Amino acid sequence: MRSPARTAPRPRRATARATAVRAGVALLGATALTVGLASSASAGTGGRTVVDGPTFNLSLTAPSMAAAAGQNVTVSGSGYNPDQGVYVGLCAIPAGVDVTDPTTWTAKPTPCLGGQDQAGTTGASHWVNSDWWWTAPNSSSPYTESGGRGSFSVQIHVKARLSASVTCGQGGVTCAIVTRADHLDTNDRKYDVYVPVTFS
Repeated sequence: MRSPARTAPRPRRATARATAVRAGVALLGATALTVGLASSASAGTGGRTVVDGPTFNLSLTAPSMAAAAGQNVTVSGSGYNPDQGVYVGLCAIPAGVDVTDPTTWTAKPTPCLGGQDQAGTTGASHWVNSDWWWTAPNSSSPYTESGGRGSFSVQIHVKARLSASVTCGQGGVTCAIVTRADHLDTNDRKYDVYVPVTFS
């Protein structure tokens, strides 16, 4: 399901040079953040290839370690379909999902920290889309588009406790920073990408 027709003009597209500069700065920022978390920490990556019209090679870079009490982290993505909005957030990895095998990614990542936070009240998720981002300025932004691909760099808040009954690293719960299709296409698993996270 595609987003409804836009009622406001899409922002002017960035030049290829500006996009490359922003992407490089975002990647450096994500790497610098994870190095500061612990001496052994490094940026984690996840990716997959999907066919949705043309073929899209999705990639996600995020910290692979974070403070259990909570912190803000920078998450960057590239190669996304700019016509498909996604949520970026910290979620429990569903039972049966092997993050190294996309053929097992058949269940929606849930629960997620902050739930489906369209209003941006928790800061725990971010909605990236090029059609309706202006309706939720606290929690959403458009893709940076170049060559028919969408990229983004956003901040989200992560912590080990997802809810009163679910905590990453306890009771067999494993967690990841993920992208997943937004509420306009919530059952589409093609846009699930995982970067597993452990908490110190």
